[in-house]
Amino acid sequence: MGQKINPLGFRLGTTQNHHSFWFAQPKNYSEGLQEDKKIRNCIKNYIQKNRKKGSNRKMESDSSSEVITHIEIQKEIDTIHVIIHIGFPNFLKKKGAIEELEKDLQKEVNSVNQRLNIAIEKVKEPYRQPNILAEYIAFQLKNRVSFRKAMKKAIELTKKTDIKGVKIKIAGRLAGKEIARAECIKKGRLPLQTIRAKIDYCCYPIRTIYGVLGVKIWIFVEEE
Repeated sequence: MGQKINPLGFRLGTTQNHHSFWFAQPKNYSEGLQEDKKIRNCIKNYIQKNRKKGSNRKMESDSSSEVITHIEIQKEIDTIHVIIHIGFPNFLKKKGAIEELEKDLQKEVNSVNQRLNIAIEKVKEPYRQPNILAEYIAFQLKNRVSFRKAMKKAIELTKKTDIKGVKIKIAGRLAGKEIARAECIKKGRLPLQTIRAKIDYCCYPIRTIYGVLGVKIWIFVEEE
């Protein structure tokens, strides 16, 4: 069971919570769901479009800069609250960035009477988040770093956090080989079949000159 379904969906209601909080009639449910998807895609596209290029910062900061871990959406009668959880919110803290983002999001919202309220929350331990680690590995692979070296370096970054276990799996044409294969590296415990174990998970595609590589990361945070 633990190997066959999404670890986050498996734990909804126990150690995992929904990222959207709102109520709608059955006939309007699909519209609200599509609206949430448009809001999340708009935020991700905005940050990706405005991400700085050619920075002289350290490799770790460049690879994980402006990476969104998750976006919470809370809908009220006349207000939509959007909370962006991000690793390094340097760009969004600049003057005028939030206002510009609100204008883009207002175009995606169907109702004109609803106003948007955007809040930014910085993740306390960035390298505890699987999305940031996946972005770091993608940055390394695009710069022709060995996939094994990138995976080991990502494992080393988690040593600064208080996680109990981590597993990284990469599949595809690794190192440009003609036959696709999967490589995995693991450290610590990873009880996927235990529902009370809080596990963060992400699946991240990486486009390379040899094709698309798939990266999956499991992080065992704690056990309730």
